[in-house]
Amino acid sequence: MHGLSTAWHLARELQARGVGGGSDILILDKTGVGAGASGIACGTIRNNYFQPAMRELMAHNVKVWESDPEAFSYHPVGFLQTAPEAMHADVVQIYTEQRAIEYDSVLVEGDDTCREYMLDMFGDWQAHGATTVLHEKQGGYANNKRSLAGLEAKARAAGVVIQTGTTVTGLETGGGAVTAVQTSGGTIACEQLIVASGPWIRDFWAMLGLPDRIDVTDAAGRVHPDRAMWTYWALQEGTLGVDPGSFTTNSGGLPPVVHVDSDAPLYDDIDGELITERMWGIYFKPDFNFGGVQGGAAPHMVDRPANQVAVDPYGPESPEFVVGEDFTRMWTSGLAHSLKRFEKQRHLYRDEPSGGIGAFTPDSFPVFDTFHQNAYVIADSNHGYKMIGVGALVAKELLGENQALLEPFRFSRYSTGKLHPVSNSPFPWS
Repeated sequence: MHGLSTAWHLARELQARGVGGGSDILILDKTGVGAGASGIACGTIRNNYFQPAMRELMAHNVKVWESDPEAFSYHPVGFLQTAPEAMHADVVQIYTEQRAIEYDSVLVEGDDTCREYMLDMFGDWQAHGATTVLHEKQGGYANNKRSLAGLEAKARAAGVVIQTGTTVTGLETGGGAVTAVQTSGGTIACEQLIVASGPWIRDFWAMLGLPDRIDVTDAAGRVHPDRAMWTYWALQEGTLGVDPGSFTTNSGGLPPVVHVDSDAPLYDDIDGELITERMWGIYFKPDFNFGGVQGGAAPHMVDRPANQVAVDPYGPESPEFVVGEDFTRMWTSGLAHSLKRFEKQRHLYRDEPSGGIGAFTPDSFPVFDTFHQNAYVIADSNHGYKMIGVGALVAKELLGENQALLEPFRFSRYSTGKLHPVSNSPFPWS
């Protein structure tokens, strides 16, 4: 997502300024478009973030999705969150600040009022304990492979060269800058390097000679020494193969993406056993590949150092990082907890490899910054797919125009204590 978007926007910027064009840009991909994290993304597009900087950046990204929904296979159905009282203040703040930037959303408060709102949309809504509903009328979801194909077509049409089957093996430096990229097909000299590698950021970070452990200063000025720069989390997503026509609103239309956070005890939908009494969360939407319902839950931290994690083979091909029975049990029970139509439907879960891993920063938010004078790093901390518009901002920064929306995501925040605030959500990226 980031590589194609940056290349496309940079090609347009170079041409508009009369200083070059797409033929000056080379994308190196060791496999092919969509072979990594973007190609297996759930595809959710939202602005539901507690952090003001993330919210403003996401509003920019949504505008890019909205600019060509057909090419990006974008479905602007909206995004809806239900939340318990423990998250009420957080959600109200999100809504207030969304309205301040003119992002279209609706806030519903109070247990009875929230239940009525949900029943008006889904007649079989049965989740209890939600005191807040935030319904973003913008956002929605996109088809991962098709959206990447749309971006690829735009980049190629702008003259960008995409070289697949080429593995980067090292970097050459001189005069404090990166001068060339060593690859499986030879050495390529470069004026500017852009690293947009998703979960493989760990390896490029090492090639750039950057630290794998850092001291992190928090907002109160306290120093937390020797923190891992990268931590891998296993993503938890899957598909329930119900009739696609069964997941609609009362009016028969496409539903918004639904995100349920709950502190109600979650019981197994099949045998009634308690799954958890802790706060839990799931999300779900229409599936764009096979029909039915697709979604996920909070990821699981990989409990070992980043340099011991095997990123390849990636995604469904991994012998290790695919979802298991625990996820299937929890997610399908969460679906049944929310909508009666999903009760006793676990047998329809698509039992196939799914999931992947993401490389998270110390505070679980992206780093967009320049290192060694000319190496621009886009480290999305697993927020990447929905950030289709970051490439437009990076393109301007590469041409000397610093972008205010990217300033809060500089690497220096870890030493200055300018970290992003943390919400009460059970998800690490919220």
